[in-house]
Amino acid sequence: MAQTEEFGEELADFVRRVAELKAARSVPHDDLPTVLDTAIFELDHVADQLWPWYERLTATGTPGTSSADRQEQQLLKGIFQRLPLPVALIDRETVVRRLNFAATNFTGVRAGYATGRPLSGFLAHPDRAAFRSQTAAVARGDGDRSLTVHLQQRPAVPVRATLTALRPSGEPRTAVLVVLQSAGARAPSAEGGPGPVPDLGETTRHAALMDLLDAMTTALLSERATTRAAVLERAARVLHGRFADWVVADEGAARLCRTTVLGPADHQDQRDQRDQRDVRVGDLEAQDPAACPLVVEAARGGSTALQVRPEDPDAFGRDASGAPVLVRANVTSLLCVPLTLDGAVQGVLTLFRTGPRLAFSMAEAQAMDMMSRHIALAMAKLD
Repeated sequence: MAQTEEFGEELADFVRRVAELKAARSVPHDDLPTVLDTAIFELDHVADQLWPWYERLTATGTPGTSSADRQEQQLLKGIFQRLPLPVALIDRETVVRRLNFAATNFTGVRAGYATGRPLSGFLAHPDRAAFRSQTAAVARGDGDRSLTVHLQQRPAVPVRATLTALRPSGEPRTAVLVVLQSAGARAPSAEGGPGPVPDLGETTRHAALMDLLDAMTTALLSERATTRAAVLERAARVLHGRFADWVVADEGAARLCRTTVLGPADHQDQRDQRDQRDVRVGDLEAQDPAACPLVVEAARGGSTALQVRPEDPDAFGRDASGAPVLVRANVTSLLCVPLTLDGAVQGVLTLFRTGPRLAFSMAEAQAMDMMSRHIALAMAKLD
């Protein structure tokens, strides 16, 4: 297979040289003999080198051998999928190519969703840079590596990631095989790990969203608010807890003003305390909305942003200590929704889900978009 790749590269180089010769037909008449000599040299190269090479490759590539190779590959794929250890095959940029059954149970991420996405994106933010660096080192031949990381949905559980280089048959680049194990404990089996992300069914999801829409409409119509900030706070309280762990409301567009911040229950009564691991309600209340790129973009562009496992840790700015809010709050998915009426932005609602909670879905984003118009209409009536 390596010889086939080498032959393909040689043939591609020949095709490029032929293209250069075609372009050289426009040279002055006195220089044409040189071009002709070069063309004859290339023809000799085909006759003496490429054609015999091609004959050798076709002679060795018999149907029996090809069939045996396919059977071998199918056997190896089956073994990979049935390994009792969580195993992933990634490239030098940590993009997932394969994830076996044990790994889907261990990470709680479906193989179909993970394929094509960076494995580093499923890790806690502090571990991503180190994992990418070690993966690149293994891929370029610097030897096997092992490091401790944390899954974003289970940040309290240390995971030992062992990386080794692997050269898949018929591929020009080195891949990296990653074995995941709970640090300090025996390797989990497919049965011992957490189950995959549950699918509650379309009917259940639709019913939950309809209940939320009804609660929002009732809150907006039950009694007339006296200020726009009061409308935002009422809407935020409907969304808090049942729909999002954090709800942050900012009023205005050109000049944003933060009016409401609602966080997890254990954060609500600790506004003046500082914790080195968790962000507090007071941290977000003290933020300038203009320092939150997501909020500013929503206020300017008027489009909803849905992010699962946000890649940019600074997307919602930093707290007073200089730490990224998304990292300290362990945000696993977010919705940033502008409150728009007739093209004019009245404010911005930002919703966070953290830890093991299921990520926001497209259906939930659409429902939130509908509620945002109702909230904007209620605010506009106070102008």
